[in-house]
Amino acid sequence: MSMTFDAWLTIAVTAIIFISLILNWAQADVLFLAAAAFLVTVGVIRPEEAMAGFSNPALVTVAALFVVAAGLRETGILDLAGRMVLGSVKTERKALGRLSFVVVPLSAFLNNTPIVAMFMPIVLQWSRRNQVSPSKLLMPLSFLTILGGTCTLIGTSTNLVTQGLLIESDMKPLGFFELSWVGVPYSIVGVIYLLTIGRRLLPERKDLLEQLGDSRREYLAELEVRVGCRLIGQSVEAAGLRHLPGLFLIEIQRNDVIIAAVEPTTVLQAGDRLTFTGIVASIVELEQISGLVPASDSFYDVTPLGQRKRQLCEAVISNSSPLIGKSIREADFRAAYGAAVVAVHRSGSRVTTKVGDIELQVGDTLLLQVRPTFMRTHRNDPAFVLITDVPEWRPINTDRAWIAAILFLILLGLMTTEWLPIAIAGMLIATAMIFCGCLSAAAARQSVEWQVLITIGASFALGAALQNSGAAKAIAEGFVGLLGSLGPIGAIAGIYLLGSIITEVITNNAVVVLLFPICVETGKLYGIDPRGLLIALTFAASASFMTPIGYQTNMMVFGPGGYRFTDYLRVGGPLNLILMPIAVSLIYWVWM
Repeated sequence: MSMTFDAWLTIAVTAIIFISLILNWAQADVLFLAAAAFLVTVGVIRPEEAMAGFSNPALVTVAALFVVAAGLRETGILDLAGRMVLGSVKTERKALGRLSFVVVPLSAFLNNTPIVAMFMPIVLQWSRRNQVSPSKLLMPLSFLTILGGTCTLIGTSTNLVTQGLLIESDMKPLGFFELSWVGVPYSIVGVIYLLTIGRRLLPERKDLLEQLGDSRREYLAELEVRVGCRLIGQSVEAAGLRHLPGLFLIEIQRNDVIIAAVEPTTVLQAGDRLTFTGIVASIVELEQISGLVPASDSFYDVTPLGQRKRQLCEAVISNSSPLIGKSIREADFRAAYGAAVVAVHRSGSRVTTKVGDIELQVGDTLLLQVRPTFMRTHRNDPAFVLITDVPEWRPINTDRAWIAAILFLILLGLMTTEWLPIAIAGMLIATAMIFCGCLSAAAARQSVEWQVLITIGASFALGAALQNSGAAKAIAEGFVGLLGSLGPIGAIAGIYLLGSIITEVITNNAVVVLLFPICVETGKLYGIDPRGLLIALTFAASASFMTPIGYQTNMMVFGPGGYRFTDYLRVGGPLNLILMPIAVSLIYWVWM
C-alpha cells in the first residue's frame, strides 16, 4: 500500500516528537500540543479530532483517581498501607519484591491507574525515609501494573476492547481467565526480570533525594507522647524514629529520668518527652503522628478537627522583635499569636537546651503551628522579619479515614462490577471525598497532575493522524506481510512485534482497533483461527515498556521519578525482548 503525503507528514511529526523527547528539547505536554495544532493546521486531522482526547473517559478517570488517591493520603489510609507493605523493608530490592507481591495480583482485577496513583506517594515517602532514589522503584511500579493487567479479562481496558471486537465480529468471546494461560507466566518472568537484570538497568537519580528532602537546616524539636498515640508500646526502632532522613533522637525524658543514650529497643510510653534534631521534612512527618505533640504547649489541640484548622509556617525573629531575650515559655505564643512552637533552628550553632527554655535571639527560625489567618495577620509584624508557609505539611484527617476507606471500596466495587462507567464512578467517588471532608477542594485541585493529563489528552491527536492518514495501516500491512511468510508462528510474532512497537506511539486501545482487521485477514490467508493472532495483539498492545508515552501509568511516574525518555528504552527494551518469545510460544501452543 503506497502512502499519501499526509501519511509521510504524520510520520515526520512523530519522528520529531521522538527525537525531541530523547534529546530533552521540550516537555512532553508542549510537544504534543504543538503537534496537534500543526496537524490540524495542515488538514491531517479535524479540530474536533485534535480535542477528542480531552473529552476521553480515560482522561477524566485519571483526573478523578488523582483526587481519590489524595483523599486516601489526606486521611492517613495511604500511610497505613505504606507501613503495612513497605514499613519494615529497608532495602530497595526487598521493597521491589514487596511491591511485586501486592501490585501484580491487584492489577489483575483492578484498573492500573488507581493502583499507581495509590502506591506512588507510598513509594515516594518510603524512598525519602530510606534514602533510596524513587527512580529505582517508580518505573517498576508502572511495569508491574501492566504485567498484572494481562492476567484476566478485566485487568486492563485493552482486554475489554478486544472482547468487544470479538463479539461484534461474531467470534467466541474471551473467558474471564482465558488470558491467564499466558498472563500468569508472562507476569512471573517480568517480575523476575525487574528484580534482577532490570533492577541494575534502572537509573539512580541522586538529585531526587534532595528534592524529596529539604534544606539541611536543622531544627530542635521536643515532642510529647500523649495518651492514645499509636507509638505507645512500640520500640524506637519499630516506631520508625531511627530511619527518618536527617533526624536524630537526642534523648527521652520519662518523668524525672533522662534517657540520654536512646537504644533502638527502648519502648515508648505515654508521657515520654522526645527531643529531636532534624530537617523540616522529618519534623513535619513527626508532627503529623496523631498524639505526638509539641511539649512546650500544654494546650495543643490534638483532635482531627482542631488539626484541620491549623497549618505550619516558618517565622524568623527580627532584630527589633520584642521576643528577643525571652524564653519560648515566657513568650507565651499561644496567648500572643494563637500559635504553638513545634521546633527551633539557630544558624551557626546547635541548640541544646529544652525547647521551652530557649531564649530567643535575632535570626532564630521558629517552626510554628498556627491558625490559617496567622500569615496574613502577622506578615508585617515587627516581631518577625520573614514568615513563610511549609508546603509539605497537611493535617491528617484521621477522623475521616473510615469514610475514605468505605468510598474507596465502593469505587473498587463499581469498577469490578461495571455498574457505572469507570469515569463516572471515579468522578462520583472523587466528589464524595470532597463533600465528606476527606480533603478540601483546594487540595483536590492541587493533587491533579495537569502535565500528565495534557500529555495524555494531546497524544490522542497523533493517534488519530496516524490512523486517518493511512500511515499506521500501510506500515502494519508491510511489516506483518514480511514476517507472515514464516507461517502461523511467524504471523503471531509479526503481530506481537508490530503491536508492541506501535503501542509506544498511540494508545493501546487504538492499537487493538487498528490491527484487529489485519489479524482477521492474516488468519484467513493462512487458514488458521485468528483467535491466537488477536490474543497476541492484545498482549502486544499492553506491552508498553519502551517509552513514557506508551501507557498512562508510565506518564504518571515519568516526572516524579525524574526519568529521561531513554531510561524506558534501556529498561523496557530488554523486557520486551524477553517477554515476546514467551508470549508467542505460549499463544501458539494454547490456541493454534
